[in-house]
Amino acid sequence: MEPLLGKTLDELKNITSELGLPGFTAKQIADWLYKKKVTTIEQMTNLSLKAREALAEKYTIGCAGPSDAQKSIDGTIKYLFKTGENKFIESVYIPTEDRATLCVSSQVGCKMNCLFCMTGKQGFNGNLSSNEIINQIQSIPESDKLTNLVFMGMGEPLDNFDELKKVLQILTASWGYAWSPKRITVSSIGHKQGLIRLLEETDVHVAISLHSPFPAERLEIMPIEKAFPMLDILELLKQYDFSKQRRLSFEYIVFKGYNDTMRHADELIRLLKGMDCRMNLIRFHAIPNVDLKSSDMRTMEAFRDRLNSKGVICTIRSSRGEDIFAACGMLSTEKSKK
Repeated sequence: MEPLLGKTLDELKNITSELGLPGFTAKQIADWLYKKKVTTIEQMTNLSLKAREALAEKYTIGCAGPSDAQKSIDGTIKYLFKTGENKFIESVYIPTEDRATLCVSSQVGCKMNCLFCMTGKQGFNGNLSSNEIINQIQSIPESDKLTNLVFMGMGEPLDNFDELKKVLQILTASWGYAWSPKRITVSSIGHKQGLIRLLEETDVHVAISLHSPFPAERLEIMPIEKAFPMLDILELLKQYDFSKQRRLSFEYIVFKGYNDTMRHADELIRLLKGMDCRMNLIRFHAIPNVDLKSSDMRTMEAFRDRLNSKGVICTIRSSRGEDIFAACGMLSTEKSKK
């Protein structure tokens, strides 16, 4: 049975046309899926019985809850979803005083193999469909509390852009969730073709994983540097206006003795000069068999202050969920092994 959840309005129109249903039925189905969040076709009560029966012969809603969850002492909840035979993905719900954010996955595993990332150690096991991405958002108990979404979970979102774009359309369209694009951030290691499409075809916020201002050093921990050099990505980003509707940020995991010196800070200042952006410093969550260490808070604060003093807005992101396999990919890896 094919899932309806994750279909765009145009796709729903194609379905209703094939089934010989009235044209307005597609909008009704979208309303039931994304506003009323039904779990069965039978609940679509303003559709005729004949229409519901025709739909039910080929389609299902396609909403499935998480198979496991772990809650941190700080309120963070990591959800595990099964996506296939012995394949799992994660989403992380992060509540704070003024917002409730969900970190969403876009792939099963990842091709990029960044040294510091547990997801990359799994290898690549496939793209998630729009259904599997939307399901993470709609099926958790806190779905109606969400204020923000970040595509920073498992996988490289821009390596799965066609499905991601469908999800972003559903999230922001009036017939879908009707969210403002300002509530959504898509993070990337710098997948150039996907980044161009994201910038041209959407209005969501953009976050780029940087992690070192020196290309040779970045290459040591991020193989993608060879295919998509950081300097090329920065030149691309400088062609776009981030002063109004959308925000550009850079993610920077701080590793002790590797990328946390004033030399690194000053090179970042040089590279980002004139760009309307901000830098997020992230404390490293240790993963097995990787020698990288987390930098201490005093060093991170000095690094932050150096950037701020030179006009680069910089903050230290609060560390959350360290007691529940905090590093992305750890819980799904453990589940797969079991």
